[in-house]
Amino acid sequence: VIGMLMFYRRMVKSWSTSMIKKKIWVTFQKEGIHCYPAAATDEKLKDVAFLANPHRHMFHFKVYLEVFHDDRDVEFILLKRELEGLYGSGTLKLDFMSCEMIADELLAYLKNQYAGRDVTIIVSEDNENGCELVYERMGPMWSVEHVTAHG
Repeated sequence: VIGMLMFYRRMVKSWSTSMIKKKIWVTFQKEGIHCYPAAATDEKLKDVAFLANPHRHMFHFKVYLEVFHDDRDVEFILLKRELEGLYGSGTLKLDFMSCEMIADELLAYLKNQYAGRDVTIIVSEDNENGCELVYERMGPMWSVEHVTAHG
């Protein structure tokens, strides 16, 4: 069995690097309070008007970060601790921020700290509804794709 695994490892290493994109991922969660003020006045949102009031969620994060080799290019335990540290202790006061806005803010940090890497960020409310933002580097520029699901 070990011989076969070594064979497959050599085979994968022989493939063109353009064929393989490696990413690590980390998860963490933070309690937060936010609101959606437009829900109080927009007729289309009358069924969810309660969202205009501050309300609590457990915000769940899943962050994928491109890596360039298979020997801990970025150590994921350290990345997780780094990202958790951005939010400090206690409850996040998010005002009117949506999951997309939270992810955009996190991307700004990651683009600075880990320039030149693809990033995917998933932020959800109570691990139930949320967004996925995919940021792919294109040379010095980045493209942004928002994929959102709200419930």
